[in-house]
Amino acid sequence: MKKGILLVAFGSSREAAHLSLRRFDDAVRLRFPKIPARWAFTSGVVRGKLADKGKKTDSVTKALEKMWFEKFTHVAVQSLHVIPGDEFHDLVQDADRFRGGDRGFESIVLGRPLIAGPEDVPAAADAVMAALPPERTPDEAVVLMGHGTWHAGDCMYDALYDELRSRDENVLVATMEGRLVIGDITRELVERRIGRAWLVPLLAVPGRHVQKDMCGSGPESWVNILAAAGIEPRCVLRGTAEYGDFPKLWLDHLEEAMRDL
Repeated sequence: MKKGILLVAFGSSREAAHLSLRRFDDAVRLRFPKIPARWAFTSGVVRGKLADKGKKTDSVTKALEKMWFEKFTHVAVQSLHVIPGDEFHDLVQDADRFRGGDRGFESIVLGRPLIAGPEDVPAAADAVMAALPPERTPDEAVVLMGHGTWHAGDCMYDALYDELRSRDENVLVATMEGRLVIGDITRELVERRIGRAWLVPLLAVPGRHVQKDMCGSGPESWVNILAAAGIEPRCVLRGTAEYGDFPKLWLDHLEEAMRDL
């Protein structure tokens, strides 16, 4: 038996994002010191940009093929997805191609995303509340930026939203896709006369979405949407893979997958 770990992220060509992934990689190797770990990026665009810089990265399929050639027999796949949306289910399909048969592993198990179901919501909310900006005062809002999706898995953002609001009515969730849009959140903050809002990524790494969509200079960035409504925005430029209790939640899911191999 030869066990291995495949860590999966969307990927980013930005150095700040790679720093987040390296920190998570260090945490994985500390938790599983005897198990080799590999990486795969799901975004072909990101892999192409990195290739232009002379940095070779693998797709999920390519990484699993390499692990098969390295004679791994049991592989735990852990992604840094927040919810089980479209991209996570694409990963499930990629992994299924390596189950059994002449070119498959004896066992391949997927670890759950950060919030796979209702049972994960309280721990995720604990992690959020413990990682709120220390400078923030109770009358200021915190808006978590999730990716969002029109997949059914988007309901996990709603569940987290409800759990957080039950603890602090000024901690909210908005997503770039899906139902919880920033425009609705902004209108609510205006109605409640909130003067300042902290924007915090609910994304594994501070990549393009954080740098451009959340905190960029364009008129549709979240900072400018808030500012146009008279709300002072503050950006937190860090991903969940590198701070607080978030890495532990993914690591716990990976440990469950390792036990199921």
